[in-house]
Amino acid sequence: MKEYGRIPKSDFILRYIGILEFRQAIEKQLNKGENSNKFSKAVSFGNNHEFVYGEKCEQQIAEGCKRLIKNAIVCWNYVYATQLIAREPSPERRKELIEKIKHISMETWKHINLHGEYDFSDDKMEDSVGLDVTPKNLDLQLV
Repeated sequence: MKEYGRIPKSDFILRYIGILEFRQAIEKQLNKGENSNKFSKAVSFGNNHEFVYGEKCEQQIAEGCKRLIKNAIVCWNYVYATQLIAREPSPERRKELIEKIKHISMETWKHINLHGEYDFSDDKMEDSVGLDVTPKNLDLQLV
């Protein structure tokens, strides 16, 4: 029975060695996971990527903040990609962009200045993507 249990593992190894497309598909999935780990590490760049909080509540807040930042970056990437597709006048090029976007991860951050200064004052909150984010409009949306 012990030897019988090794058959699936042997079958996997033989397919991995013999089928190029199978190896490439596995490598692609491994790269997605690795990219996700790098993204998390990039967002939490301080304190050697470790929690410095003793209380569980503080750790949960820090983890929630990290998750919020990651989600905001992914959301921005989708907004930007949508605008890029919408501005493209050529239908062929638009289809090509959609196909490229289907095969990439939106967990990319190289265009984001994670270590910069951010100014969210009223005069700097300029709408560049068609969203009205002035404080008075945000209050209206909450009511």
